[in-house]
Amino acid sequence: MGTQLDLFTPLHRRTTRDCLPRMVDHKVEAMGVAKQFGMDYWDGDRRYGYGGYRYDGRWKSLAQRLIEIYGLGPGSKILDVGCGKAHLLYELQQLLPGAELRGFDISKHGLEDAPEPIRPCLFQHDAREPLPFEDGHFDLVLSLGVLHNLRVFQLQTALQEMVRVGKRQFLMVESYRNDQELFNLQCWALTAESFFDAEEWVWLLRHFGYDGDYEFIFFE
Repeated sequence: MGTQLDLFTPLHRRTTRDCLPRMVDHKVEAMGVAKQFGMDYWDGDRRYGYGGYRYDGRWKSLAQRLIEIYGLGPGSKILDVGCGKAHLLYELQQLLPGAELRGFDISKHGLEDAPEPIRPCLFQHDAREPLPFEDGHFDLVLSLGVLHNLRVFQLQTALQEMVRVGKRQFLMVESYRNDQELFNLQCWALTAESFFDAEEWVWLLRHFGYDGDYEFIFFE
């Protein structure tokens, strides 16, 4: 398999999370709302998700790191699996004019609220379904904070499709290393369906034929 990287973690740690209050704040109801991935999830009350997704430019540093690590250039082809509001793709667009950028998400609201210059590159799709691209079409396929929202038997298609359409891959999922981090994750997560520690994730990735790079974020 590929390399375990540390690209998204600095962004993850910039946000302060008070996990326990979320668990006792009608969380079951909040999970039901969040899993619709609509306006409430992105721009509603914090108990349903992001609590107002106001972009502050934080994805630019990650875009620069991806360019460096994967040797991306103006002719590169990049796909973002579960792109949300596509701010990472937008930053890549600014840094790599001429690159072929595509992104999809299950959320209609997220896509419609993406930065206007990147919207023509986006489409609505479910990561559990086969991708409408030829084998090896993309130089890099990304998936950040998405695949843990799938049930374990749904991961196979998503992972194998990333490998099929991309020459290289990078994914990030939520995980844990000890009981405290598991507890924090279970308190905080609204949309996650798969809760695995790092070793379990590595086993699953290999089991489903994923051979790209990966990263885990932890709720410390």
